Amino acid sequence: MSCALSPSAAAGVRSVQQQRERWERKRRRVGRELVQSEQRYCEQLDLVATYFVEILKAKGTLRQDIRESIFSSIKSIHLVNQTLLAHLEEGNVGLGFEQFCPHLHFYITYVDNFQTAKKVLMMQLKKNKAFRRFKKLQESRPEFHKQQLEDLLPLPLQRIQQYKHFLRDLTENTSPDNPEFQQLSSAVAAVSEVAQRIQDNARSHENHLQLRRVQKLLKGRTTRLLAPGRWYIREGCLKMVPSKGTEAKPKMFFLFSDILVQAKLCSSIHPTNGNKFTCQRVYPLRECTVDKVFGHTKSQGGLISLTFAQAKLLLMSSDQENINDWYRSLCLAIGQLKSKTTVVHRREELLRTPLRIAADGQNGQVASPPAARRKRPMVSRLSEHHGLMPSCVFTARTVLLQKSSGSSCIIL
Repeated sequence: MSCALSPSAAAGVRSVQQQRERWERKRRRVGRELVQSEQRYCEQLDLVATYFVEILKAKGTLRQDIRESIFSSIKSIHLVNQTLLAHLEEGNVGLGFEQFCPHLHFYITYVDNFQTAKKVLMMQLKKNKAFRRFKKLQESRPEFHKQQLEDLLPLPLQRIQQYKHFLRDLTENTSPDNPEFQQLSSAVAAVSEVAQRIQDNARSHENHLQLRRVQKLLKGRTTRLLAPGRWYIREGCLKMVPSKGTEAKPKMFFLFSDILVQAKLCSSIHPTNGNKFTCQRVYPLRECTVDKVFGHTKSQGGLISLTFAQAKLLLMSSDQENINDWYRSLCLAIGQLKSKTTVVHRREELLRTPLRIAADGQNGQVASPPAARRKRPMVSRLSEHHGLMPSCVFTARTVLLQKSSGSSCIIL
């Protein structure tokens, strides 16, 4: 007895089959592009490893520490990628990346050192005449195809981003029941972490350049902008409305993640500081509140109010979009600062012996044992104020919420 499929069921089977065929075609295309680009990438790595790293080591043109500062782990990356290429050429994409990912620490080392490598290279090209001649001679070889060393050094960073896209395309076009699916999925996660590190390092470097640029714009050295954890956000000219009703004066403002800098332009006739600013005041954002006074409708311009512990600013702009952007940037910066005031402490840290009690013990007074000190007082206080039973207070950790008005202790 034969069982024939209905027309609709047969159409569904054909549709699934066609979809699988499309996935397979795209998978093969992505695989070919991956192999071809990997071959080219390994050739370029070989140029750096052979004609620069090895020959510089043999000639002694650069000291070892300088050589390592410029080229970092590129030779190890070259060796790892040669193994990966061999797997890719045999069609073992999943296996190749499974063995490649444990060696991504060579890429992480290279990524973290990259900005240093650029600085050291520029310094050597400026000061070391022998290295400058050597570099020019090597780059004139036909194998380089008019590429310079500055073009080749960023390749590992660019290749990580390419791997992320290749692996995602391959994973999306691989059936979950395929043995390579899990290998490719794990590789996507591992490579994406390194790609994110590259982006974070680039953002951090760009932020450092912005801080230095603004620092150079400010006359004198009384205001130090280069501080750990500080991020540049925006800058611009806004009119500051005085409290006594006189004419609003334009001021330059520089907004950072933790401070707002108010400055005024130096005199244009000054011989050296004509294009610089004088810092007038630095406002800490941690103690700031911001409100929009007007500019809620589609009127022209707007006014925002900034209230600090010892000052209040009214800032105005005739461009409503500009003042709205400032309002959003200030609210975001202040909100992020206040969210960082929550500090988590382990329970053991909060139960340490107070300094006053320890001092009394040194003066001859007997301090009560730590266990006796921490049980009764904490339980009784929480029971009286919150109506909690002693069994509710036994916890693994305590969260201390620090607020501007004081601190409160919540037991989890």
